[in-house]
Amino acid sequence: MKTKMNKMGKQNIILIISSFFIGIIVAVILMKFMMPKSKNMIYERRSLADSVEKVENEVVAIETFSGKTQESTGSGFIYKKGATKAYVLTNEHVIDGNEIIVTNAKGDETQGILLGKDAYLDLAILEIPSSFAPQAATLGKSENVRVGDTVFAIGSPVGKRYQGSVSAGILSGKDRIVQTTLDGQESKEWLMNVLQFDAPLNPGNSGGPLYNVNGEVIGVCTLKLIQEGVEGMSFAIPIEYAINNMELLEKGKDIEWAELGVTMINANSAVQLEKYEIAVPDGLTKGAVVIEAKKNSGAYNKLRKGDVITKIDDLEVKDTSYVKYIVYKHKIGDKVTIHFLRKGKEMSTQITLKKQEQKEE
Repeated sequence: MKTKMNKMGKQNIILIISSFFIGIIVAVILMKFMMPKSKNMIYERRSLADSVEKVENEVVAIETFSGKTQESTGSGFIYKKGATKAYVLTNEHVIDGNEIIVTNAKGDETQGILLGKDAYLDLAILEIPSSFAPQAATLGKSENVRVGDTVFAIGSPVGKRYQGSVSAGILSGKDRIVQTTLDGQESKEWLMNVLQFDAPLNPGNSGGPLYNVNGEVIGVCTLKLIQEGVEGMSFAIPIEYAINNMELLEKGKDIEWAELGVTMINANSAVQLEKYEIAVPDGLTKGAVVIEAKKNSGAYNKLRKGDVITKIDDLEVKDTSYVKYIVYKHKIGDKVTIHFLRKGKEMSTQITLKKQEQKEE
């Protein structure tokens, strides 16, 4: 009986000792995972480093010169690479000089040859030697990116000195309509359909790529909203707009735009209305006022001086930039219904759009 009790005592002691050591092991494990991390340790959960390394060699810096005078700086990206030639996409407004210098991610310089550009698309295509192009970008689809998805831009803010700078954020909006001007002239106001994102852009970022997290180009960075009290509103041209016109621009061909065939002023411009001796209904603040319908255009004999265009099809016209924006979305030969006021009376007419011979003012 005594021997049996001794055995039981030994077993209890062994059990107690085992439980003690197991408890210590469990406590150490819990302390490792539950105690606050050291201030000297950084845990990166969602780094874009892999994505950036994947694409950084396809981004270039662009400088333009007239003689020894630098006219502009910007960014671009290699979107196609052949046996001897490679092609760079950038903004049209970046190309403002007689000589174009392209610098790749390794710091090598070459001369870029302008193949084609269009001010309304704000896109331009350059040709460079294939040997100068480390790699070509993968073009994605902006339509597949959702609001709230992570995006990042690579470019040369404020010049080549900061080439390869990365900024990241989220896609803030799609199908945004923003108003800009061509050649910096208020008389050439133009609307653009763009992607909105909150990654910072600076002068020199123009023309650079906007990427999704997979390193696919979904847009071409073009501008930011500069307004007191406003931060984090940057915009990019959807890559689909570029893809649809790349072939023509590569061949140096002009983009053929449709036109209504009228010269116009804004309905809320009292100075211009007085200049052309046109009266509009009291209280009218929206619309595009016709100054003249060009001969041989679709609008000739259908619209006349003083008519106020208020809608095209079912789309409201706020000013002259809306007329151009709506019309330029159509093809040559398309028919549109113009709603307008003539001496205060609501009227409508159907007009066939013809090829634009020169940019409408």
